[in-house]
Amino acid sequence: MYSIKEVKQIINAHGPIIREATVSVLITDSRRIINPAEALFFALSGRRDGHDFIPEAYNAGVRSFVVEREPAERYSGSNFLVVENVLAALQTLAAYHRGEFDLQVIGITGSNGKTIIKEWLYQLLAADKNIVRNPKSYNSQVGVPLSVWQINKEHDLGIFEAGISTVNEMDALEKMIEPQIGIFTHIGSAHDEGFASRREKVLEKLKLFKHSEILIYNYDQFIDYKKDILTPKKFTWSQKFKEVDLYVFSETIIAKKFYLRAKYKGQEIECLIPFLDQASIENAIVCWATMLAMGYDPVEVDNRLEHLTAVSMRLELKTGINDCTIIDDSYNSDIQSLEIALNFLNQQNQHQTKTLILSDIFQSGLQQNELYKRVAALVKNHKIDKLIGVGEGISAHQEYFDILKKHFYPDTQSLLKQLDSLEFSGETILIKGSRTFEFERISKALSQKAHETLMEINLNAMIDNLNFYRSKLLPGVKVMVMVKAFSYGSGTFEIANVLQYARVDYLAVAYIDEGVALRDSGITLPIMVLNPEASAFDKMVAHDLEPELFSFNQLDEFVKFAYQNNLSDYPVHLKIDTGMHRLGFEGFEIETLCDFLEEIKYIKVKSVFSHLAASGSPEHDAFTLTQMKRFEKAYLQIEEALGYKFIRHISNTSAIIRWPMAQYDMVRLGIGLYGIDAAVPDHLNGLQSIATLKTSVSQVKKIPAGETIGYERLGKLNKDGKIATVRIGYADGYLRAFGNGVGKMLVKGTWVPTVGNIAMDMCMIDVSDVDIKEGDDVIVFNDRQAIEAMAKQIGTIPYEILTNISQRVKRVYFYE
Repeated sequence: MYSIKEVKQIINAHGPIIREATVSVLITDSRRIINPAEALFFALSGRRDGHDFIPEAYNAGVRSFVVEREPAERYSGSNFLVVENVLAALQTLAAYHRGEFDLQVIGITGSNGKTIIKEWLYQLLAADKNIVRNPKSYNSQVGVPLSVWQINKEHDLGIFEAGISTVNEMDALEKMIEPQIGIFTHIGSAHDEGFASRREKVLEKLKLFKHSEILIYNYDQFIDYKKDILTPKKFTWSQKFKEVDLYVFSETIIAKKFYLRAKYKGQEIECLIPFLDQASIENAIVCWATMLAMGYDPVEVDNRLEHLTAVSMRLELKTGINDCTIIDDSYNSDIQSLEIALNFLNQQNQHQTKTLILSDIFQSGLQQNELYKRVAALVKNHKIDKLIGVGEGISAHQEYFDILKKHFYPDTQSLLKQLDSLEFSGETILIKGSRTFEFERISKALSQKAHETLMEINLNAMIDNLNFYRSKLLPGVKVMVMVKAFSYGSGTFEIANVLQYARVDYLAVAYIDEGVALRDSGITLPIMVLNPEASAFDKMVAHDLEPELFSFNQLDEFVKFAYQNNLSDYPVHLKIDTGMHRLGFEGFEIETLCDFLEEIKYIKVKSVFSHLAASGSPEHDAFTLTQMKRFEKAYLQIEEALGYKFIRHISNTSAIIRWPMAQYDMVRLGIGLYGIDAAVPDHLNGLQSIATLKTSVSQVKKIPAGETIGYERLGKLNKDGKIATVRIGYADGYLRAFGNGVGKMLVKGTWVPTVGNIAMDMCMIDVSDVDIKEGDDVIVFNDRQAIEAMAKQIGTIPYEILTNISQRVKRVYFYE
């Protein structure tokens, strides 16, 4: 903890100290405020200006701020520390804090594997050390200082990862981490776009180790960089070259584990790794090398490596029993990740009741009294309604939890026996447990049983896509996101909750019922309804939804409804037909429309908009320009008639980047949010696929050449082979057009074709050359088989592929 006066001196700020305060919590997001009395809010500037959220932080109880300019408004009793650069001040404070502690620190960077290696080293070393580490993958310019701030006097080892995306970023991270031991993981293509060359990227990353005593790295990948590595000691490993510290010369699979043999200090050593995929093998070798470099006995290292467990960095959001929503974080429980999970829980608005099932927390570096006081404070600050504690530690400190509904059990089995008596219904349940408690059994018991075909939605990738488009917007331009048609097949309130948390400006749905469902799930953002039915105007108004009006008949009906229900200035959106010729007032109707609007007092025009017909097609650019000119003429006429300004918007996803002059006041982001936009040039493309559709194998059969397979006997194998029947058919959205070899699925890393016709609930694939068994996963699409590629296979568009995925297909949402 630091006094506010000490902080002011450390970051070289100016401005008066209005009130004495102790600083123990650093806040960069006004939505994630805990312990406001001891919080210091940093008004960071980025895609959104942190100064705009000072009122929100103040209303939450924060009274100390680091800013680049003092606000014009008065905030009674508040300290404003004024600095030249808020991010630099945050990093300076973290670097000072790091310097106050004499602990050993491991610093990790590279293109891939940083987080897994950090978490595995934590598993391997926790028996001997009190370890502080980045929560999840907090490895950025903001994430690292928040991670380093966690260091306390109980810790004797820090493990911090550092990620960069362009030049001149690593120096600041190095000052905060100051690693004595360095680890350079795999060099890959991640963030190549931020550097002039791969060499420039490697040299920037090497800056993390400029004061390190030893660097651990794969000799194979650094042959061209030997002169650039300046650390006094090097510990190298290789699977090719013998002249290294750890030469891994043999690899064999034994009982579904990877058995490695190596030469180390002239002796042959071995280890058994409980994983088979290549990325895990490489990451495990890095851990092997690190422990040897730290002086651990090879036999002890082998024993610990054999007991490594998979790292789950994802919160899984899924449907639960009795109208509940489950947030599954069954394998990970520490105080830092608990805070992250509670923040995610608070994003969910679909249920009023928020429940936490929490196990004992181990290896926190804190005395149990202090640990559970902190946990209790987190539970209180996040307004948890029901707490279920599992374990001797949390049960022994239950008096710290000031909560009306609380239950404690000595172990998981005891909770499972009493699960029905807890009567879960209509609540959001966060399941957060240390791995030894086997909370996956609780998750299974509370999750709704569903079709084994499922679509996984990566919410982090979705937010990254949103921010990609935001970065292309002119200052002040708003964002409306299209969540019609079940959010393009991706879900309803699950997507809307994240968008609301990300502070988009508007949502758009196709029909009133879609908007009502969002309101019932706690969505408070403005919602535009594209096709409002007159028969449901009452429902629309009752749920504060805003109609699109596109014809005189429709306008007359709504005005009549407004008059009969004594509405005044009800927000509406006027659609202009500039060439799409689908819906909207045409150019020759605008003058009449203006006359009509001048006489009406019951509505207020919130926006005027149009729809570009071919904004992503260069061959139609002349027509797109024509549409924009027609739109400008129409909205100017309407603005003059009304005497007030409104939001203007015409840009759909494809236009956001191709037509920046058409951004006006707002853009409408649709399928680009899901990582699909053919109009984005490759050199600008920072989009990520957010969806994976997967199913599983029901049965494997050996089929002789010439035997027929499936309906109409259309499927055949040209030679003796095997087929697998998988649990997906046209009722799930896997269209019949994918049958007879047109469609391909990914099995064990191999693309295999369909065989025969697609049936309603299943289809067959040729797995003659794949080792496969019942229950194995089968990928229909993911980042390797893009939805765009599937669409081309059957001559359609990505929209159809996404929106055809049936609602009986279970959606699971991941947040890292």
